[in-house]
This record gives sequence, structure tokens and C-alpha cells, in this order.
Amino acid sequence: MKQIQRTLALATKRPGAVSLSLVMISSLLAACGSSSTPVSSSAPAAAPTVAAASPAASAAPAAKPIVPATVVLNWFAEPEHGGNFAALSKGYYKDAGFDMTLMPGGPSVSSTQIVASGKAQFGMANGDDILVARQEGIPVVAIATSMQKSPQALFYHKDSGVKDFGDLNTHKVYVASTASFWQFIKNKYKLTNAQEMKYTGQLVNFVSDKTALTQGYVTSEPFTMDQQKVDYGTLLVADSGYKIYAGVYFTTEKMIAEHPDQVKAFVEATVKGWDYYKDHSDEINPSIQTKNPDMGLDMMKYSAAKEMDFVFGGDAATKGTGIMTKERWEEVQKQLVEVGVLKTAENIDKVFTTQFLPKK
Repeated sequence: MKQIQRTLALATKRPGAVSLSLVMISSLLAACGSSSTPVSSSAPAAAPTVAAASPAASAAPAAKPIVPATVVLNWFAEPEHGGNFAALSKGYYKDAGFDMTLMPGGPSVSSTQIVASGKAQFGMANGDDILVARQEGIPVVAIATSMQKSPQALFYHKDSGVKDFGDLNTHKVYVASTASFWQFIKNKYKLTNAQEMKYTGQLVNFVSDKTALTQGYVTSEPFTMDQQKVDYGTLLVADSGYKIYAGVYFTTEKMIAEHPDQVKAFVEATVKGWDYYKDHSDEINPSIQTKNPDMGLDMMKYSAAKEMDFVFGGDAATKGTGIMTKERWEEVQKQLVEVGVLKTAENIDKVFTTQFLPKK
């Protein structure tokens, strides 16, 4: 299901993540079943009870004001949002001063446009989506990342003769042709003879054709292929040299200028949520499933385990959860300019900031 939905949104959304049933989306806020319902923390705290004045009462600190806020997720609720659901469930967002709503994404949902419009304060998108949005005049800024690298991959049959990206010529490849990662791979490995096939999100074409490849996420597709006993191999897109940040948290230039304290509070609470989810995913996953009942807890357990290295590995292992570097952002921007996805490069310091991340 999620593969098909992601395909419909390939212009602004990452493709991948498994589910074999097709879900049709007709509008921005008419998402699939209960998975489209925004997830909100408890209602704003009631006003303090008025009591007789006393020295003790007058000396008590004032209650922290609760501010309504929304995060637009980059897909329907799943373990890739585990840190957000942990922050909501454990009260980290409330402690940070937010009455927080988690708005599910979907194939018709552009998180960058919703945040830019002011209908939400924060959003999630992939790193290349942030760069493309800025070139289109949408003033979003990356403030943290959930994943140090993308779980996007190409899957092949082990007896197909494919060993590396350079072996894809003459093979059928089920992939979204406008996906930025595919433009990069085609150009780098000179895949002029790869048979580019329309990506539908279904695994049936890949499973039935032993010479074909298909895109997907290593945190999800393998779960289904293992159940179907498919003997497959994996080419992680990040290993091609295309190393985008995935699940990037962002806000607007205006939000940073006018409410830097709220941006900092959001980032710190979200990072705290991810650090909790790392060791307590089984506790948090049922709350995710209530918003996405089509995804079973067994698959959530699989996805959570597979994504841990993507979230907590790499630079995050030494520099802290959510960290991003200027070198990585500049590298991806240069790659997108080279393949024509971006027309020009801009000052990367305007694209992202780490000023709101907790100090390691």
C-alpha cells in the first residue's frame, strides 16, 4: 500500500516502504482511514486554580504556557516517526510547552507547502526535498534529521547476475523515473541501456521476473519478501554515493526569526523522543498502530530494528541524535546540480542549521 501511495507523490515524497494493498488518496486532508487522523497530545492545561494569596503561593513559579503546534509527518504513522510518537506519549512535547498534533502525510500531502503556508509549524521531508523546495521559493530550513542516511534501496534477484549499480544495464528497473536518487545513479553509472519500467508499488512484477529490480526501503520491503521466500539482494542507494539525510525536520525562516525558543524546544523534545524510542520501541509502537492499523506490530518491530543504525549510526553515534553537517548538505546539493534537478547552488548555511540541537 505505502509503495503505491509513495509513487503517487514521487514529486515531493520519498518512494518506498512496503504494503501490498493500493490506497487511493483524493485530497490533502482525506488520507486513508484512521491513519489520516492527526494525533494530538492532551488538551492545553487548564488555568491554575485561584487560591488565597500567601507568601508560598506568590513565590511559586508561573506555569509554562502551552502553545498549539503541528508537525506534518512525511508519511502515514510508522516506526520512522517513532521519536515523535515517543515524545508525544511520554509528555516531552507537553513539557516543552506544546499541545502537539502529529499530522500524517500521504501521497497528496506536501509537508513543505503546508508548513510554508503557516498551517503547521514543523514538518518532515528528505534532504533533497528541502533543497528542491528552496529553489522553488519555499523558505524552509532544516533543523534536525531523524536518519543519518536514507533506507532507500534497489532490490534484485540473487541469480540475476546483478552485483553492483553498474550491472543494471539491460535489466528492467521498476523505479520512479523522476526520483532524484535514480537520476543520480543513472548519470554516475551510465545506465543508458537500463529498461526503466513504470513503478506501481506492487512487488508482483519484480517477484515474477527474475531479471528485474525494484525500488523499496530496507526497513520494510524485506519483511514481505522474506515471507514470500524471495531470494533477493540489496543495493542501498546511499552506497552509490547519494547520501541524503532522510526524515529531516524543518520549519520556516520566519518561525526561526520570530520564535527561536519554540524551535529549540521542539528539536530538543523530538531528539529526546528518539533517544527514548531507541530502547522502548515495543512500548511506543502500539500508539503508532492506532493511527495506522494496516501496519501490524510484527512489521513495526521489524522496521524499528532495521532503522536503528540509520537513526543512531554515522555522525549521530559521536555527535548526537539529529546531527547534520555542512559537508553532507553541500555534497548533495552539488550532485543535484550536476544531474539537473537543481538549476543553481545556494549558500548552504541558509538551507540548514544545527543551532537548536542539544549540546552533545
